[in-house]
Amino acid sequence: MPPIPEIAAATTALPYHDRKRYGWLLSLLVPSLVGAGPLLFIAFGDARLLWLPLALVYIGLPLLDALVGADHNNPPEEAVPALEADRYYRLITWALVPMLWAWFVFAAWFVATHPLPWHGLLAVTLATGLVGGFCINVGHELGHKRSWLEQTLAKLVLAPTGYGHFFIEHNRGHHRDVATPADPASSRMGESIYRFVLREMPGAWRRAWKLETERMQRLGRSRFSLHNDIVQTSLITLTLWVALVLWLGPAILAFVLAASFWANFQLTSANYIEHYGIARVRLPDGRFEPCQPHHSWNSNHLISNWALFQLQRHSDHHAHASRRYQSLRNFDGIPQLPSGYFGMFELAYVPPLWFRVMDRRLLALVGGDTRRINIEPSRRALPRAL
Repeated sequence: MPPIPEIAAATTALPYHDRKRYGWLLSLLVPSLVGAGPLLFIAFGDARLLWLPLALVYIGLPLLDALVGADHNNPPEEAVPALEADRYYRLITWALVPMLWAWFVFAAWFVATHPLPWHGLLAVTLATGLVGGFCINVGHELGHKRSWLEQTLAKLVLAPTGYGHFFIEHNRGHHRDVATPADPASSRMGESIYRFVLREMPGAWRRAWKLETERMQRLGRSRFSLHNDIVQTSLITLTLWVALVLWLGPAILAFVLAASFWANFQLTSANYIEHYGIARVRLPDGRFEPCQPHHSWNSNHLISNWALFQLQRHSDHHAHASRRYQSLRNFDGIPQLPSGYFGMFELAYVPPLWFRVMDRRLLALVGGDTRRINIEPSRRALPRAL
């Protein structure tokens, strides 16, 4: 596929047409293909087919990213207001909420009603975790919006895997503290993803509860009030999980918990690669410099950006969090990942390979200025060694 041609200059009299407009439908297709493994098993009776959705995500998408390449095109700023007002883009995110709920519930029913070999059960668990990962990605996009509908949909789509606190932690915690030592969701140079998850998951939960407790105190309410957003999403999760147990039996809870962990680990994987080793410089007054595009790793790989609502243009997202996915921009000179997220996930799961690829990129990025490196405390001598 040839690279997408550059859009005409903003001064043109012609109206702007988003060349990627229908590509965003891939954001609906990929989660559905991930959930299609049980349908293949029902049709053909071969448990090996349950691994095809995982092969699509972890092999197919990185290969397509490599073949198709990156798209560096930005919409002209004059076109952004109309682009963001176009309901077509919102309807795609809204449609995914019931779709992802349906795939999650369908997978639980399938596991409870079909005898599977251990490898088939493992495949369905991981694929359902991927569906849950897409839940978090949609919740991320919706949760940054100010409308009551989109914030409600964000809470609903985060609930199946029990990660509703992300709605609070990400928007009010991570975006404030990103690329500083205070942020449990910013990985450090020399820190493996397996060490990172032990810091990130509990740290995110604690920060979310602290933020909501403080908000409830300002409102004069109990921390366990139904006005607490974490309580709201937790009740949705509890209702779903109890309903599945009553419907399908207690054994289904083990599947739900395992799939939910893998879903939430997909968020950990994204957090790990998005800010690895990058630090905002502390200013003389003790505050940190404002978050800028160069404080996040970016990826312009077209196919995985289509599948992830352009989450990979993370540099612009953190610098301008209110922009909708269709109008996120690439910038010259920002940190660039060598692959899309799914390829980078696989690299992160093998720490020696990850360090070999990314530590050199990080050091080249900061130009020897160690103030701009968020270093794992146990490896503070690492930059000099390299």
